[in-house]
Amino acid sequence: MNLPGRARNGLNGVARELLRQPTVEKPRRQWVDDVVAWCHQHDIDLASRINSKALRFDAVLLAQINDVLESARLAPLGRSLSGLSSSAQAKEGLEEDKATRESPRARRVLVSFPPQPTTGLASEPRTIRDVDVLGLKLSAFGALVQVENLDSFYEFSPELLALSGYANPLVVYRGDSHYGGGFALLAEAWRKTHRPHIYAGDFDVKGVTLALDSNATHLLLPDIEWLTQNATSLHVPAEQFPYQRRLRKYLAALPSGHPLRDYLTLLLEKQRGLKQQWFGGEMVCVALG
Repeated sequence: MNLPGRARNGLNGVARELLRQPTVEKPRRQWVDDVVAWCHQHDIDLASRINSKALRFDAVLLAQINDVLESARLAPLGRSLSGLSSSAQAKEGLEEDKATRESPRARRVLVSFPPQPTTGLASEPRTIRDVDVLGLKLSAFGALVQVENLDSFYEFSPELLALSGYANPLVVYRGDSHYGGGFALLAEAWRKTHRPHIYAGDFDVKGVTLALDSNATHLLLPDIEWLTQNATSLHVPAEQFPYQRRLRKYLAALPSGHPLRDYLTLLLEKQRGLKQQWFGGEMVCVALG
């Protein structure tokens, strides 16, 4: 029987309290009962320390618990497994805490790089790599391009006139349940560089809202003339209507003449949008603020 995570957390708290006093008494709540069951299973005699209402802890009892953990090759008290990857947990012992471990993709993002020929692999227009956010040297990139849709990400090329002013754009998939956490880490790190963050996604309420929530500085969209001719009410989902209020307030706060005003007016007043996969014409970067 592994020492349950909540029992370990409770014992770690007791260990800290024992640094200030010789004994600590805890009521028979769930984590304490977990400790009692674990001690009984491992033949640790609780003797006079226990009654129906509480368990009294002292340094001797914690030392006995640590001896059992050590003999079972489990992490000693004071070593939290929470937030560690499986490999990091393995270095602490044989115990695995799946409930609190770091997800294998917690720091991973999908990045699109220029072609990188690989022996045995057919050449492709772009090389897609799953990378650790911490392994990216952000100073090497002049702009971050966040692509909303996975199919558009696989086909996306930064060889656009709208992006020609940015040296070596970093093209990254926005993420989903698998990669969303890693992108959030990247977006926060990128915000501190004060360099452009360009959102390439659907021209609809959700797309613009996602751009704002990720601290993007620009939207990558077709020019307003082309978009006005091609946007359609069919690409304005009814389920997004409740979220229009926020964008209406954002539109009202924009200064007159701001280039984003025409786009938001088309989206909110004329109720016309367009999914990223249908974009055409000349692409432009439209400032969000």
